[in-house]
Parts: sequence; C-alpha cells; structure tokens
Amino acid sequence: MTMLSRVADRLYWKARYLERAEDTARLVSSYHLLIMDIPSGAELGWDVLLRILDAEPWFYSRYRVANEANIVKFLVADTDNPSSVAASVRSARENVRTTRDVLPEETWEQVNELHLFVKEAADKSVGRRNRQAFLDEVVSRCQMINGMLQTTLSRDHAYRFTRLGHLLERSDMTTRVVDVGVMELMERDSRFAAIDPLVWSSLLQSLSGLGAYRRMVGPLLDGASVAEFVLKEADHPRSVAFCLRGIRESLRPLSNNEAAMRQLERARRKLGRFHADTMSPDDIHRYIDDFQGLINQLHDTISDTWFQPEAR
Repeated sequence: MTMLSRVADRLYWKARYLERAEDTARLVSSYHLLIMDIPSGAELGWDVLLRILDAEPWFYSRYRVANEANIVKFLVADTDNPSSVAASVRSARENVRTTRDVLPEETWEQVNELHLFVKEAADKSVGRRNRQAFLDEVVSRCQMINGMLQTTLSRDHAYRFTRLGHLLERSDMTTRVVDVGVMELMERDSRFAAIDPLVWSSLLQSLSGLGAYRRMVGPLLDGASVAEFVLKEADHPRSVAFCLRGIRESLRPLSNNEAAMRQLERARRKLGRFHADTMSPDDIHRYIDDFQGLINQLHDTISDTWFQPEAR
C-alpha cells in the first residue's frame, strides 16, 4: 500500500505526543508519591524533573523560581511548554483530527475526550489536592487509546508509523530517566543511603516497571540492576531493548528503509555494550548522551526518508 508523507508524519507524531503525555504524567505522579514517603531534606528536589526532560532553559525563561507549584504547572498545565501534558494532548488531538480517515472511528472520540478533560482539569490539578487523581486519569486514558489502537488498527502503514513514533518516544524518555536518575542517586550523600531503595522504586514506577523488575530480577533495588533492566531487558515492554526490537519490526516492511535500518543497528550495537556494573556515574552519563544522539539520528533518518521525501 501507499501513504501520503504528510499522513505518515502526523500518525508518527500523534503517537509520540500521546506517549509523551502519558510518560510525563507518570513521571510527575511517581515523584509526587515519592516525596510523601521520604524524610524532609532527603528529596532530590522538584527540579530533577526538569533535568530529566532537558527543560531547564525553557522553564527558566518563563519562571523565576523552581518550586513545586511552578514546576508542576510547567509540566502539567502550561500549553506554551511543548512537552507538558496539556500541550502534548492538544498536539496529539490535532494530528488525529487530520488523519481520521486512516484510524479506527473510536480514536477521534477518545482523543478528543482526553483533550477536553485535560483542558478542563489541568489548571485545577497543579495543587496537591487534585493532582494525583488527574495524573492517574491521564495515564488511564492514554493507555485506553493505545490499547484500542493495538487491538483494532490494521497492520498496515498507519500501524507501522504509529508504532515507530510510540516506541521512539518511549526509548527517549526511558534513557532520560536513567541518565538523570542514576547520576542523582549514585552521587547522593551517603547519609541518605537508607532511603535510596524508595527512590529507585519511584524511578521504576515512573517507567511502569517496578512489578516486572521484582518478578524478573528480585526484591533488592540497586542502581546498576535497575539501569540494566530498563535499558536491556528484552522481554519488558518499556525497556529500550524491547522498543528497538519493535522499531526494527515496523521498519522492515517499509520501502527505502536501508538508511533507517543501518541507524537502528548502530543503536542496537551500542545498547549491547552497556554494562552498568562496570561503569561509573560519569561513564553512564556519557554513554546515554551518545545513545540519545543515535536515537535522535534515527528520528532524523525516518523524517528525511518518509516525511520529507523531496529533501532526498
């Protein structure tokens, strides 16, 4: 089958924005719950969320103080922040609106309902009273939409470009969480070591991987094992290894896929060389910076090949 490049582009970005909304909501939710459980003074600080999302420059251009209220508003309700929950849902809705003819009929209804809910409730959910219920609802609705697409979308190009966007965005978020989480935790003051398992637990919860980790690795949480699990556990759906395998499956049936497949294999080989137990926090940081560069290059290759074919 054939598909217009602009349609493929919008399907890809629809999936990325939905995944971004869900992942950002998970991240804020996990940290919100974490600060309820650990002693005052042992927190990482709310600005850790800005570092995970590489959003510090944009945040400080709009807000003077990096306190809880401002950071939660920036990540949840600020529609001028393209990575916020509200902006991501709005962008996903626009991309669905213009591709309704290639998606199941329920997609528009569910995404539009999510948009209306976020538009109505986001500003009211910055404070702690309503925050958790709002974030849980966003995650639940995003999962419902993705589940509906997974079970009703024909395995054609619409499915493939949707899956590419979904898995690339997930890979990017997972590496960001590991990068900042590992750096922050491994360099913390030793007097906070007793509560580090709580923080590792929160990191896994932000990636929806705590239960899977305990079943597949064990009950003890340490930095090297957590990093290995969320990056390289091939059977866990939110790991980077799983995402790269899914990207390869989606790329194979596409024409002109040679450049994208080569870039993907570079990322897969790079991932195979990750061994957290032999690496320092600085080594891990440099490794993930390099790996994220490969993910960004894969995105650029996909864009140049299928979304902007006239540029080739």
